[in-house]
Amino acid sequence: MWKSNKILLLFFLLPLVGKGQKCTISIHGRALDEITKAPLPFANIYLENGKIGVIADEEGYFAFDNLCADTTHIRISHVSCEPLRVFLAYKNDTVLTLFLHHHEELMDEILVHGKSTDQSIQNSGTLDKDVINQRSDQNLADAISEISGVSVLHTGAGISKPVIHGLYGNRIGLLNNGVAQAGQQWGNDHAPEIDVFSADHISVIKGVSSLAYAGNSLGGLVLIEPGEIGNDPHIHGTTNYIYETNGKGHTANLSLEKGGDSKSMRVTGTLKNTGDRNTPDYFLNNTGKIEENASLQLELDKNKTWNKSFYFSSFNATIGILRGAHIGNLTDLAQSFEREIPFFTEEEFSREIEAPKQRVNHQLLKVSLRRKSGQQIIDADYSIQLNDRKEFDVRRSGRSDTPALSLRQLSQQANLRFQKSFVNGSFLQSGLTGNFTDNTNQPETGILPLIPDYNQFDESAFIIFQKEEDKLLYEIGGRLNLSQLNVVTITRELPREIERFSHQFTNTSVSAGLKYNLNSAITLNANLGYVQRPPAINELYSFGLHQGVSSIEIGNNQLLKENSLKSTLSTDFKLKDKLFMQALFYTQFINDYIYLQPNPVPDLTIRGAFPVFEYNQTNARLLGLDALLSYEPIEKIRYIGKLSLLKGDDLSNGLPLVYMPSNNIQNDFSYSFSDFGVFNNTQVSMQWKTFFEQKNYVEGQDFVAPPPTYSLLSASVHTAINLHKNALHFSVKIDNLMDTAYRDYLNRQRYFSDELGRNISFRVNWEF
Repeated sequence: MWKSNKILLLFFLLPLVGKGQKCTISIHGRALDEITKAPLPFANIYLENGKIGVIADEEGYFAFDNLCADTTHIRISHVSCEPLRVFLAYKNDTVLTLFLHHHEELMDEILVHGKSTDQSIQNSGTLDKDVINQRSDQNLADAISEISGVSVLHTGAGISKPVIHGLYGNRIGLLNNGVAQAGQQWGNDHAPEIDVFSADHISVIKGVSSLAYAGNSLGGLVLIEPGEIGNDPHIHGTTNYIYETNGKGHTANLSLEKGGDSKSMRVTGTLKNTGDRNTPDYFLNNTGKIEENASLQLELDKNKTWNKSFYFSSFNATIGILRGAHIGNLTDLAQSFEREIPFFTEEEFSREIEAPKQRVNHQLLKVSLRRKSGQQIIDADYSIQLNDRKEFDVRRSGRSDTPALSLRQLSQQANLRFQKSFVNGSFLQSGLTGNFTDNTNQPETGILPLIPDYNQFDESAFIIFQKEEDKLLYEIGGRLNLSQLNVVTITRELPREIERFSHQFTNTSVSAGLKYNLNSAITLNANLGYVQRPPAINELYSFGLHQGVSSIEIGNNQLLKENSLKSTLSTDFKLKDKLFMQALFYTQFINDYIYLQPNPVPDLTIRGAFPVFEYNQTNARLLGLDALLSYEPIEKIRYIGKLSLLKGDDLSNGLPLVYMPSNNIQNDFSYSFSDFGVFNNTQVSMQWKTFFEQKNYVEGQDFVAPPPTYSLLSASVHTAINLHKNALHFSVKIDNLMDTAYRDYLNRQRYFSDELGRNISFRVNWEF
């Protein structure tokens, strides 16, 4: 009886205990621009658990008082910034610093690798998740092309590769979640098999301080990072839908994640379907594209000595190749270079993807371990990649469904890395990398393969030392790479015989750099690097029709390794967080530079008539300038100007280098509206790009002279609606607003057709 009375008494006392609880916790903080560290005055901060909101003062400070211990989501927004929503658990008084990306164009002030923000001497540019979402209907190369110094090498409407300071292909390293992207990346038409939706950050390293990363990054590096998963124990996610009028394209994406102290998970899936694109005057028949992509990220034992992580991604695409680029005879080929409208053009939209086309499947699996003890970190990982590529040509007797090229590549990579920070401002990192690649032609084509069977072993080691003293930060490092290439090929002459070749290369890379903060307004950065790159398999042994670029390519197995010396000098200037200027000057000398030399005589084969390109070597020099100006006269108005200049010369023959990006200038204007009603972060922007005619050219160097100067106008509008705990984002973007007819010098299909006409993209994004 007494026991029952005690329970009854406790039941009546509980409400009184709750009422007597003292809620005296305070949350104080400050809202800052992540790039400039300047305060964000009058930012809005909102605690979702108590539905309490405050406005920061002129210096970005805010405070919540008389709170009870709890968990909540805190949301912060500011004019012309993407809102931020983070999970917060508090039991005592808490001090926060909340960062927003107010100056996105200056993301190269920091280099985000998903794990931490490090001091660095690297000349770089970075896109964060907000910008990636805005460009997520694009390929990887198109998404990062807004970074100064980055151009795009197109093959028709659906394939693109990044060009950094005039170099692309084998000279550009691609790291997908820390793994050197393996695939048939050698050709102009072989775009990176990466879904941009899977990335939280995409960074472009334009300098020579890329020794810590595997691969032959003679020209630069692109880092695609999914980012760490937070500790929020709730399930959150985003869903995106994009519709494009040019090609009637649909893009749908879903991303879900759940954090925790010991286990976290993120899953992403993307579907894309685009039909025939069109120029201002005609359809580009057979240029549709289908993508089906997915990724899974797991983080385990986050509070234990050894953190474990697991990452898997699957990229699957079918890409149509312009039918009018495959010509049947030499007479028609000559005419196609002069025609305004390509052969095989029909004024009828279609989603059908017929030969010529590509089908690519790329799978990546990575397992990682990390041990962090004080200022010391040890990372170890193993990854495996499987890449299947099939290319289908227009073939007689109903054989177009039989691939003309069928390659399977298996790549395995292991990395071990050590990092240590010292109390005197020094930082040391070193590592080992091993890689094995096995590339095999599948016996189903009935055609001699463009690329022979081969396997390749790579072993490398690097060490980098960095020291910070007052206003000066400097670093020096080196990398040694041993490579062995074993090739099994078929002779080019009759009678056909099997031949075996073996190549061994020892490659050395060294770099040194310094960064000096002259004062609060001016920063100087200098870098010098020497890099060696061995010739790739396509440069050595290509022989036959490269179907995607509609040309015949001939390799040269006598090619030597490239030797590059590159220097960069950059300066940053800022004035009262209103005016920012950046300028990067670079000079690069490359001995034994490998390039594709157009042969003036096209070739007629049983598969049609095609231009011929041969791999050759010369001594080359590249001179360039990247410049950026950002001006914000008042908080709501911003102007961003970008300029890229480049001149490439063949020093051995006294000629210009072909296929160098033309000089270009870009002007962006944006206006941000104050929040009104449920609408916030509303912004309108205009962009004007001008690509100048490539004047560094001698008549007869190419089948078609460089196209004339052209300008493109784009416009966009964006707004968001907050629905308590969720947010809806809406945007409309119009590319090539004036429906300008033009041809791009870096598009190999410019021989046959114009570029895309006007395209209107409608995007809806739901955060929950």
